[in-house]
Order: sequence, then C-alpha cells, then structure tokens
Amino acid sequence: MSWLFGIKGSKGEGTGPPLSLPPVQPGAEGGGDRGAGDRPAPKDKWSNFDPTGLERAAKAARELEHSRHAKEALSLAQMQEQTLQLEQHSKLKEYEAAVEQLKSEQIRVQAEERRKTLSEETRQHQARAQYQDKLARQRYEDQLKQQQLLNEENLRKQEASVQKQEAMRRATVEREMELRHKNEMLRVEAEARARAKAERENADIIREQIRLKAAEHRQTILESIRTAGTLFGEGFRAFVTDWDKVTATVAGLTLLAVGVYSAKNATSVAGRYIEARLGRPSLVRETSRISVLEALWHPLQVSRRLLSKPQDALEGVVLSPSLEARVRDIAIATRNTKKNHSLYRNILMYGPPGTGKTLFAKKLALHSGMDYAIMTGGDVAPMGRDGVTAVHKVFDWASTSRRGLLLFVDEADAFLRKRATEKISEDLRATLNAFLHRTGQHSSKFMLVLASNHPYS
Repeated sequence: MSWLFGIKGSKGEGTGPPLSLPPVQPGAEGGGDRGAGDRPAPKDKWSNFDPTGLERAAKAARELEHSRHAKEALSLAQMQEQTLQLEQHSKLKEYEAAVEQLKSEQIRVQAEERRKTLSEETRQHQARAQYQDKLARQRYEDQLKQQQLLNEENLRKQEASVQKQEAMRRATVEREMELRHKNEMLRVEAEARARAKAERENADIIREQIRLKAAEHRQTILESIRTAGTLFGEGFRAFVTDWDKVTATVAGLTLLAVGVYSAKNATSVAGRYIEARLGRPSLVRETSRISVLEALWHPLQVSRRLLSKPQDALEGVVLSPSLEARVRDIAIATRNTKKNHSLYRNILMYGPPGTGKTLFAKKLALHSGMDYAIMTGGDVAPMGRDGVTAVHKVFDWASTSRRGLLLFVDEADAFLRKRATEKISEDLRATLNAFLHRTGQHSSKFMLVLASNHPYS
C-alpha cells in the first residue's frame, strides 16, 4: 500500500512513492487572509494552487497520527485496500470467465457452423446421390424400353417368318394332298374299272356258285332237323314205353320239390329262432340282457354283471313320502313275483320329462333280478307295415329271457292311442292290435312298464 498521510503500510503492500506535500509559505500556517498589498505570487505552475486543503489534510494527519484511533484508521485503510484488491481480482476473474465464455461461445458457434456445413454437405451429397440414382433409373428404364422395343421388333420378325413358313408348309401340304387325292382317285377308278370288267366276265360263274352254296346250306339244315326229330321221337317213345323210368323220374322230381320246400321253411324257422335267441330287435334301444357275442367279447364285464348284488330300487330317486311308499310296494311285489315265478303285473307311470321314470324302471329290474329293455313309442309309427313284425319280434325275444324281462316303453302315448276317437293309419292300427294281442294277458316271462307324460292320452 502506498504511503498514506506519512504512515507506512504493511509489508508486501503498495510500492508507490511517498506522498509529497508542497512547501508551506511562512505565515500561511495561521490560515490568515492575505491582502492585496502582499507580494505577488510567483508565476510558475503553482501560482494558482491553493495549499489550504493540503494544510488541512496534513494537520488532520498529524492529529490522526497522535490520535488513539490511528491503528483503527490504519486497519480500516488496509481493509479498504484489500477490498479494492479483491474487487480487482474478482473483476479479473470475471473478465477471464467472460473471455472463456466468449471462447466457448466461439467454439460452439464454430461447431454449429461446422455442423451446418456438414449437414449442408450431407444434404447436397444426398441430393446429388438421388439425382444420380434418378439418372441411373432413367437410363435403366430407357435401356429397358429400348430392349423391349428391340424384343418386340424381333418377335414381329419371328412371327412374320413363322407365318411365312407356315403358309409355305400349308401350301406344300395342300399340294401334296391334292396330288395324293388325284392319285387315289385315279387308282380307285382303275380298280373299279378292272373289278367291273372282271365281274362282267365272271357274272355267270358267280351266280352259279351262290346257287350251289344256298342249295347245300338248305340241304344241311333239313338233314339236321330230320335227324333231331328222329332221335327225340325214338327217345320219348322208349321213355314212355318203359314204366320203371317214368316212375323213377316222377318220384325224383317229387322228392326234389319236397326237399326245396322243407329246406326253405327250415331255414326261415331257424333264422327266426336264432334272431329271437341271440339277436336284439330293432325297436329295442337299450338292454341289460347279455347276448352270446357280448359274453364272448367281454367276459369280465359279463361275469361282473352276473355276480352283482341286487340294488335298492329307489337308490338315486327322490320322491315324496306317499309316492315313495307306493313305488317301494311295487318294487317289493315285483321281487316276490320273480322269486315265486308268478305272473307279472303291468304298470303305467306318468309325469313330466326328467322325473326319473326310466331310472326307476332300470333300478326296479336290477332290484328284482330281471333284465330290462327300453324301447320308444315314437319308433313304432314310422315303421309302417313292418311295425307288426317288429312288435312280434320284440315279444318273442322277451319271452326267451331266463331271468325275466322288464320291457319299458317310453313315450307310449305316441302309438297307444284311442282307436275309436282318433284317426290313425291302417298300418298303425294293425301294429296297435298286435301289441294289445301280445299284452292282453299277464305273463311270467316279461313285465310291461309304460311311461307317458299324460295319464289319459
């Protein structure tokens, strides 16, 4: 720090020269006013200088130096100097930062300019490449068009050449055919003339040959007829005169006719017996009866079914208490009838669909130790004339069961109708008569269970 009021600053601070004061004129210290009669001021550079301020400053400095606040003033001056230095340093830093920022901005601007330049160069390069590609495609299209025109021209030339060759070949073929036709006509004409000439020359000989062949053929036929008649007549005369041969022939024909008739009837009877014993009728949709073929194919299942114990007739069937008591009485009565080999009672069950009529019929058969068979009344009417035969087959098949059969007819009202009040076909009427004939009496072979949605249908 520079000298201030004749006081030296701290170490390392200002190196400037000490503050110099102008010389004080005698009599000026009192601070009195000088009159106009005093000596004139020298005419130099200090002629217009007023030293009064400096004197007051020097006086204040002397007072301050001898004052007790000199140290505080010095510290304040030092702090002011340090503040100025810090301000200068911060301004320098700000200037350096501004310079760096300017450099960074300049670098950014240069980079932006370079990026713009590269972008422009890339755009120009792409435009140049697109233009070159467009020119190349245009040249390629022009070459294709020229090649196509050339190919079309060659094709036209080839087609013209082919047409010309085809025309020449056709003309040649037509000429050859014309010449061949002329030669063929000449040959045919010559042959016809030669044949006509030969026929005119040999007409008598040919007519004689034809007459001789016809007479010979006629004589041969007459001789054959005469010989066959002679042989047949002699044979028939010999057969008629020999009564033993006649008797043997008649007996043989009679035995042959009897054998054919007996074999036909025996085959029919045997077929019906086998069908009744082994086959299942077409009206029966489901049955628990075991056939011979089923026993051969599934022996384990058949043995399991035969060894199964009787089940409760109402197992899985939910009924009201009063109806359950009636149904249980029917099950007990049916089982006792099976044990005593008595006549079964036929029953009718009615109710809406899904109330368990079919399930109870199956359970009743298994509970009583019987087989069951299920048929539907709707299958009877469409059979027409075959309905009577089908009904008889069902009851013949049911009568061959050794364990007894429970025949369940579902939707029985489909064909069991009132014959007097309803119009039914003759075939259905005949089928209904056959059914009533087979079920008119109780049987010990089968039990009939009818199911219907309406009890009075």
